[in-house]
Amino acid sequence: MIDRGKLTHARGPTAAPLRASSSRPASQRPIDPLPWLGGALLLFSATWVAGDATSPPRPYAIVGTGQTECFDHRSAIPPPKPGEPYYGQDAQSRQDEPSYELVCDGRVVRDRLTGLEWTRSADTDGDGRVEPSDKLSWSEAFQWVERLNRTRWCGHNDWRLPSIQELYSLILFSGVDPRVEDQDPSRLRPFIDTRFFVFRYGAVDQGERIIDAQYWSSTPYVAPTADQKVFGVNFADGRIKAYPGRWARHYVLAVRGNPAYGRNEFVDNGDGTITDRATGRMWTRDDSGVGMDWPTALAWVQEQNRRGHLGHRDWRLPTAKELQSIVDYTRAPDRTGSPAIAPVFRCTAITNEAGQLDWPYYWTSTTHISTHGAGSAVYIAFGRGAGWLSGRARSEGPPLRDRPGVSSRFTDVHGAGCQRSDPKVGDPSAYPYGRGPQGDAVRIRNFVRMVRTVVQTSNVATSAQTHSDTHAR
Repeated sequence: MIDRGKLTHARGPTAAPLRASSSRPASQRPIDPLPWLGGALLLFSATWVAGDATSPPRPYAIVGTGQTECFDHRSAIPPPKPGEPYYGQDAQSRQDEPSYELVCDGRVVRDRLTGLEWTRSADTDGDGRVEPSDKLSWSEAFQWVERLNRTRWCGHNDWRLPSIQELYSLILFSGVDPRVEDQDPSRLRPFIDTRFFVFRYGAVDQGERIIDAQYWSSTPYVAPTADQKVFGVNFADGRIKAYPGRWARHYVLAVRGNPAYGRNEFVDNGDGTITDRATGRMWTRDDSGVGMDWPTALAWVQEQNRRGHLGHRDWRLPTAKELQSIVDYTRAPDRTGSPAIAPVFRCTAITNEAGQLDWPYYWTSTTHISTHGAGSAVYIAFGRGAGWLSGRARSEGPPLRDRPGVSSRFTDVHGAGCQRSDPKVGDPSAYPYGRGPQGDAVRIRNFVRMVRTVVQTSNVATSAQTHSDTHAR
């Protein structure tokens, strides 16, 4: 249960460790250093300090999304069979799930899959609560991590602010995206595993929106912007966005271990495919060349498999985490004149809503569940993360669309490499001012880049083939 007021929990990195003192389930305890998992309380020595993280099975293990149901363009459906509509979505691919354990008296979360260790809580002031006062500016986030290292917190001095790839490894698409106007989180589900990580929604009673649970990464947006944007993950609504680094304040987690995480090792196979040795994934060098809605994208991949495209019949629409793994955050249209992807790949150029040279949004197989249902799917923007900002926002271009009392400006609001969602079907013209708080540009007819698994990380999940049992993971 998420406390609607101040959330209390195991103390954060600036405080002394707490000891488990209750036999009640974790969901009922106001102080929760050690959760119930599978009916058994995990017990740790109060003086045990985290050791080195276990060496991961691959340097860049892609963590599963946690999505276990299949969906059409409205709601959950039985798992489709090969050849049927909607076959080949997220829950039908074998994935490596995180292998979390609590160490350092329950204050650190270790993921044996990725080799990363995390501070469990965003309680930066150490008062035992996560609340808006724990939020930091981007520069303050680095200072906080430096303090952890100076004090050798949990026995280590190599903590760092996570990259966007590291931070995104924590996201779970079993979460439910709230409406901005929601105030009661009791029916919601965060996009992070709350059995291990302490989480709270935005403090509505303190003037925040319920979705104000953004976390900083160390990854700046390289395109020049007036507010010096920095990428982060919102674990309340399940998105990557670039936030104003000059003035925004967000939550922070620190990470250590596996410095190779997030680094690709691309090999051009010379046959139209690209292998990433770091993740064990093979990609098509070229994209679909045309945009399509989400059901058509799934069907298009099935058709490529029937044809044995590039010598293979096990291509998939990638999951959100797979597709995000090939974003190159050192590239952006307004910095490098290119999409946010390594030049070994080919991206079809488009003309965006403002008449600019740009590059597409790309579909994933992952449904973005919300309180409205399952009508949206996740995409990654390899071009500008475009939106129609209202006139009250900082001007970054001339007004392009007006409606009564509002002047909207088209801008790269969330950055190339952002992760958002589009309606799975429909007419983009029905969204002339986009949707969401920043007027995210809606396209629906997004592009496709296919993936197949070359090497599975997990000893359990060994098949690279797509299957139809949603409960196999």
